[in-house]
This record gives sequence, C-alpha cells and structure tokens, in this order.
Amino acid sequence: MENGMQLLNRDGHSISHNSKRHYHDAFVCMNRMRQRGLLCDIVLHVATKEIKAHKVVLASCSPYFHAMFTNEMSESRQTHVTLHDIDPQALEQLVQYAYTAEIVVGEGNVQTLLPAASLLQLNGVRDACCKFLLSQLDPSNCLGIRGFADTHSCSDLLKSAHKYVLQHFVDVSKTEEFMLLPLKQVLDLISSDSLNVPSEEEVYRAVLSWVKHDVDSRRQHIPRLMKCVRLPLLSRDFLMSNVDTELLVRHHSECKDLLIEALKYHLMPEQRGVLSNSRTRPRRCEGASTVLFAVGGGSLFAIHGDCEAYDTRTDRWHMVASMSTRRARVGVAAIGNKLYAVGGYDGTSDLATVESYDPVTNSWQTEVSMGTRRSCLGVAALHGLLYAAGGYDGASCLNSAERYDPLTGTWTSIAAMSTRRRYVRVATLDGNLYAVGGYDSSSHLATVEKYEPQINTWTPIANMLSRRSSAGVAVLEGMLYVAGGNDGTSCLNSVERYNPKTNTWESVAPMNIRRSTHDLVAMDGWLYAVGGNDGSSSLNSIEKYNPRTNKWVAASCMFTRRSSVGVAVLELLNFPPPSSPTLSVSSTSL
Repeated sequence: MENGMQLLNRDGHSISHNSKRHYHDAFVCMNRMRQRGLLCDIVLHVATKEIKAHKVVLASCSPYFHAMFTNEMSESRQTHVTLHDIDPQALEQLVQYAYTAEIVVGEGNVQTLLPAASLLQLNGVRDACCKFLLSQLDPSNCLGIRGFADTHSCSDLLKSAHKYVLQHFVDVSKTEEFMLLPLKQVLDLISSDSLNVPSEEEVYRAVLSWVKHDVDSRRQHIPRLMKCVRLPLLSRDFLMSNVDTELLVRHHSECKDLLIEALKYHLMPEQRGVLSNSRTRPRRCEGASTVLFAVGGGSLFAIHGDCEAYDTRTDRWHMVASMSTRRARVGVAAIGNKLYAVGGYDGTSDLATVESYDPVTNSWQTEVSMGTRRSCLGVAALHGLLYAAGGYDGASCLNSAERYDPLTGTWTSIAAMSTRRRYVRVATLDGNLYAVGGYDSSSHLATVEKYEPQINTWTPIANMLSRRSSAGVAVLEGMLYVAGGNDGTSCLNSVERYNPKTNTWESVAPMNIRRSTHDLVAMDGWLYAVGGNDGSSSLNSIEKYNPRTNKWVAASCMFTRRSSVGVAVLELLNFPPPSSPTLSVSSTSL
C-alpha cells in the first residue's frame, strides 16, 4: 500500500462501534443551537411569545408537528407558524422537552401542560400529568380533577378520580365542589351501587345539603333526588325524626309515596323478599375485599372475647377489637357492613345479649338483647334481618326462633322449629333458612328443616347422610354444604352437600382434619372451615374447599385456638384497622 499502512487480509474481520452517548450529545448540541437561533427553520408564535426550533426535532417526537411539517399543509412551507388554544409557557416547556426528554410536572403547570401535551400528542407528558393529578386526589379536589380528566379525555384518570369520589363520598359531599355540581352528576353519584357510605343517612344528608345550597332553584329536584336515596335502609327513628319532618320532602307527594314504601318495608319484614327493589339493595363499595372474622370461642378452660380477621389479599390474620363479653358457642352473622355476635356462653351462664362490630371504628357496641338466652344456637342473616334459632338456655334444649331487625331495633318471635336443636347451625339459601342437624338432648340429629319467611313455617327436607351436631354449615354456588361435626360417637371430617332442586344429599371430599364446634363460611368461591375441636384439642387451623377440584387445602392459621367459634365475612375497603398486630402462620401445621 503506497504511503499507507499494510493491513492483513482477513475476510470478514471488522469492528462495530456504538456510542451510547451519541443521541444524548447530539440533542444537547441541537438544544444549544436552538437557544442561540442556529439553523432554526421554524418560529412558533403563541400569544406574544416567539419560540425558535428545528422542524425535524419537533416532527420526530410530536405527531401533531409531524403532520404539520410533512403533509401538504401550508405550514410545511412556512418559517413562521401561529398556534392557538395553547398556553405559551406550556408550549415553551414542551419544545424544551422535545430536545431534552425532561419536564417537571407540578401544581403550578399541570392544568396548562396537560391540554397542551394532548394537543401536541405528547402522550408521555400527558401520562405524567395524569400520574401527578392522581397523586393529588383529595376529597376537596377529586370532583374538579374528575371534571378536568373528562374534559381532556383522560380515561384512566377519569376512572380513578370517579372511583375515589365514590370511595370518599362522605367527605366529598361536604365540599364546595360537591355543592356546585349540576343535578345530573349528583344523581349519577347517589344512584351508584358502589357508593361507600357507613349508612344511607349520609346520602340523605348529602342530598339535603346540596339542595339547601341553592334552595330556590333546586327544591324542584327533590323528588328525583329522593328516588335515588335508599329510604328503606334508613332506621325507623331516622325516617320519622328526620325525613318525615323535613318540609322540603313533605312538600312533594312523590316523596310521601317513597316514605310510605320505606315504612312498609319496615312494618312487613317477612315480606322483604317480595318488596325488594333498587332502593332496598345495600350499596357495595367498588374496590372492597372480603375479610373473614373469627369471633370468640374457647380453648382448654378459657372463653375468648377477642376476635381476629383474615385478609385474603395478604394472607394475614389481624387482631381486631375484643367484644365486651366473652362468648363461646356464639352465633355470628353479617348484615351490611356490620358483624353481629349473638348469644353464646361466657363461662358462667348462657347469654341473651347481642353486640355488633363496626369495622370503620374497630369497635363493638351493645344491641338489643334476644327474648331468650341462647348458646349453641344457629344464626343467619336474610333480607337484612338477623335470625336466631334453637340453642340451649341453661335449662333445656330449644326449638324456638326469633328475628332481629336492625332498622327498628326489635326482636320478634317467629314459628318454632318442629325439633329441639342445640349445637345447630343455620344457613340461608334461595330466600329460605335451613336449620341443620344438632342435638335434641337425647340424640344427634340427621334431620334438617327449612323456614319460609313469607308464610312463617318450618318444613322438613331430606335427612343428611350422617347425624351431625356442631357441624359447619354454609352455602356456595346454590348448594348447602355441611362439614364435620359430631355423630355421637366421634368427631367427623366427612362433608356432604344438599341440592335444593332435587332435595338430595351427596358426599364430597372430606376435610383433612376432623372438626366439630368449628364454623364454615363461603368466601371468594371457596369454603373455609375455621377452628373447632378435633376430638382432643381446640384448633387454630383453617382449611378451604375448592368445589371445582373437590379438594381441601390448608390456609394460614389463626393466632388463637378456637372451638365453639363464630365466623362471618365482611366486604371492606380499608383493612386492617390502624395498629392491629398481624400474623402469618405456616399452614403446614394442618
């Protein structure tokens, strides 16, 4: 090679060079050139501001500018372009972003930056603005953010903001933003099944506050608004002392009809299945998750007043507030967003007392006592009513039953069962109650009877395959399951289920552990068998049944061994309560 190096002739030999800083350094250089006005081929005019740039840079990152500069638009041949409907400061920040790939989104610029980014189709910046607004959601501003998201077609932010409004409705309804909402948006909110309210009283109060904010122009809307308030779910005291005495409500005949409907619902509890409509349906907050509560029970010579709850999302048990009374052989059921502990045994006497748990305040409060002392009773909820059947009063085995209405705070006797039953469990299926097995003071029972509220009558159905007292009873996918119990000779692990369509029982897979005095509950498509006694000791173990595979598998154990325990499930948005200890126990102890 003349005047050069002599290189070896090696076929295919080469070296690839890739500068990782090339793009960065090139854009830094182009941005400096932009700032100095070098090689700029476009000047953007917005209001009184002029912004110099390079068409190729703007077109490369913004579909809006790409279309402007590459299509047969007049702007493609111009060196000066005037933009409308965009904030000058926001445009300058977005042009800077085109060169640097960096932008700061904050309280001071998000409201101008988001529409500007939407116009220029800079979706990354638009998403960053939405992310910032999402982080700023608060009861005081969520309605404004929701409206802003709707205006600028930010569907994910709109959905999240709307969900936030529903979940924080009580606080939102007291804000100035809520008072300024148009009628349609108020109607949309208060008609939602997903509204998160501790009671329907909050919805009623929100409606009245909104109307009274501009009473002269809004009083005409009272009938439409009241149709969305679920008056039948208000307590009778509240209906009479607040709703019936409110002049704005009394002025409209349509509202009187709604009040009569609510009172009829209260006065005819046995007909609630027939009287059900959209105003009698409890609201269920979107985003709530199921939580299993284990209440009271006993172990060795101790009777428990403490309670714990299992969060399926985290596979953790949490201690929650203790009851005011120690209770074993207790009946537990859930109505709305409250848990009820009914009767039981405190170590000295059988109880008629009742208390309810409010997960929002993590506290128990005393309810009206039953007419009869009952331990080893069956308890279930149906159509917002609490039923207590059978049990033991300290002297004899009971066949009597009674019903509690939280709306009126009263217990009422209903028809007695045909058989005396203690250690009985009760479940609801297809609008009827089923009292399953038990002990009649002489023998363990295989008999089952069904209660129909509308005719106040118990009728026998097909006997179980086995005698069972202290069994677990629950309903899943239209079938009545009975697990474990005691047949008079031993503790059982066998399980059977009842098909109401054929009036027949069939066996399914047995539990892994023999259990009696446990409780059974359906949750998230599974059956959970909780605690109990295996014939020799109290249990803290849990197992769950999958009807699709017909198998039982172990679940995380409770803190405490609990026989004669009561279990129920609540749907909660915020769990666990603050400062509650947690436990995750290996399920291998099963």
